[in-house]
Amino acid sequence: MASVGANRLRDGLFNSVLLAFPLLFIGCGGGQTTVQSGNKATVTVSPVRAALTTGQSQSFTATVTGASVTTVTWEVDSIPGGNSSVGTVTAAGVYSPPSAPGSHTVAARSVADSTVAVSASVFITDLPGVFTYHNDLSRDGVNSHEYALNTSTVKASTFGKRFACAIDASAYAQPLWVANVAIAGGTHNVLIAATVHDTVYVFDADAAPCTTYWSKSLLASGETWVNNMDVGGSLDLAPDIGIVGTPVIDPATNTIYVVSKSKNGATIHQRLHALNLIDGSEKFSGPQEIAATFSGVTFSPMSQNQRAGLALLNGVVYIAWGSHGDIGTYYGWLVGYDAASLAQVSVFNDTPGPGMGGIWMAGGAPAADSSNNLYVITGNGNFDGATLFGDSFLKLSTPGLGVLSFFAPADQASLDSGDNDFGSGGATILVDQPSGPVQRLAMGGGKEGTLFVLNRDNLGGNTNNDSGAVQSFSLGNRIFATPAFWQNALYVGLDSDHVKSFTFNTATGQFNTSPASQSPTTFGFPGSTPSISAQGTSNGIVWATEKGAGPAVLHAYDATNLGTELWNSANSSADQAGQAVKFTVPTVANGKVYVGTAGEISVYGLAPN
Repeated sequence: MASVGANRLRDGLFNSVLLAFPLLFIGCGGGQTTVQSGNKATVTVSPVRAALTTGQSQSFTATVTGASVTTVTWEVDSIPGGNSSVGTVTAAGVYSPPSAPGSHTVAARSVADSTVAVSASVFITDLPGVFTYHNDLSRDGVNSHEYALNTSTVKASTFGKRFACAIDASAYAQPLWVANVAIAGGTHNVLIAATVHDTVYVFDADAAPCTTYWSKSLLASGETWVNNMDVGGSLDLAPDIGIVGTPVIDPATNTIYVVSKSKNGATIHQRLHALNLIDGSEKFSGPQEIAATFSGVTFSPMSQNQRAGLALLNGVVYIAWGSHGDIGTYYGWLVGYDAASLAQVSVFNDTPGPGMGGIWMAGGAPAADSSNNLYVITGNGNFDGATLFGDSFLKLSTPGLGVLSFFAPADQASLDSGDNDFGSGGATILVDQPSGPVQRLAMGGGKEGTLFVLNRDNLGGNTNNDSGAVQSFSLGNRIFATPAFWQNALYVGLDSDHVKSFTFNTATGQFNTSPASQSPTTFGFPGSTPSISAQGTSNGIVWATEKGAGPAVLHAYDATNLGTELWNSANSSADQAGQAVKFTVPTVANGKVYVGTAGEISVYGLAPN
């Protein structure tokens, strides 16, 4: 049996247990926790750690050896049977959590010797779901309801790859997650994935090995997905092109909204689907063939790349398009569809006539503020500030999609001619500031590597020296990502650079222009869009996916100091992810991290034992 001192180092629960039972010796080797009192009884319990939603339950098993009586009693936080505040546990060891999030201790106590007990840690989240790209409409990338993953538990001894869910092609879309779904005769957390072969999957988010509840091909009879040669030979997405943009989920109606791209012979289709989350059936008389006109320009399903994530706002699904590698005549389209009928309600084109100005934002979705305004950043194209908005940060009304305000860098013409898209990165909306010179801020940047901080009430127009911006400064390299924002810090993974954090000064209303910290790893092209897990305002972890020639590498950094790497998937062959694809975003929920790759959704989490 391991020594008490060694065990104290390996389990944060030991101090409290030893105080309560000073004669106990505690061990956690061999995948189980063991408590002994002399040679009378040994109790083991499994699992020793579990992450649950408020709608789940967890069965614990206890084994007693060395005593004639092999039964146990169960308690929660030292309360026999528990209660509604801490959760309840049955005589059979089935734990049901309370309605509030938090961390609790479930213990099994030997009936033969009441001084012998063993405990397990349970982490409860009230996160309802990750329904949209980068977690919410502000696109800040934060899950602040995470109790299981913290700077103590995310380490090689307790965290790693748990299982993988096979998919038929690359997943460029971010995996989505929904809690407590009534599906397959029970209540389960589910994971939603979409691929470039136009297939949508719904998996059990927790079951190992992976359980598939349903998968659905969105190809009509006689169709297949598009090949990159069908759209001019661009290598931007190759070889297959189907579902690329991240879907969006309406939890009120259990509906997945997703855009497919397919072909039947030489005819290319793009369609908006509304899928039933429970069984994958089409809803609202879908799918809807996508077609649009604006100022004499007709939407081309061939040349328009639906790369940006979808946005759902006030009952309207908004879809944005860019190009396939700047090939052919294309435009920056933004189209709204009624979520209940799939009827088209609004159309906007940012460069009617000359074209270009694609809205792709490295897969980022249109952001929205509390006043229901949408924000996007456009790529290179002509600009006049009236009807042409290439290389512009746009604020648009909903549902009509009228331009309410805009910002274009002073060197917009140079950005356009040099293909230095302002819109290579996503738009992120900061939380409203309680004080300071400007309370409502937006920010974004692109290939030039300059971060622009803008006043959401007046984005600033197009002025000499960018005087209309609240602040602008170089981050050091190109931006092909959506930043994350947590606790007044900006986190951004730059192209061929480190993941960096920049501190926001609430008194001045500006960022400190020198990084507060940076990752020890340099990320190659295209950098990384980080996600953040936290327990409210504490235990922040920055998750970033590194793309190379081989498997994706998932990194975990301490959010208070990115120089502290807690863990990465390259340190153990058992943790290896699937083949990397660019612009993927890790999804963090209920003690697990989900990473989309070329052939699987790789799932990471706490070791149960």
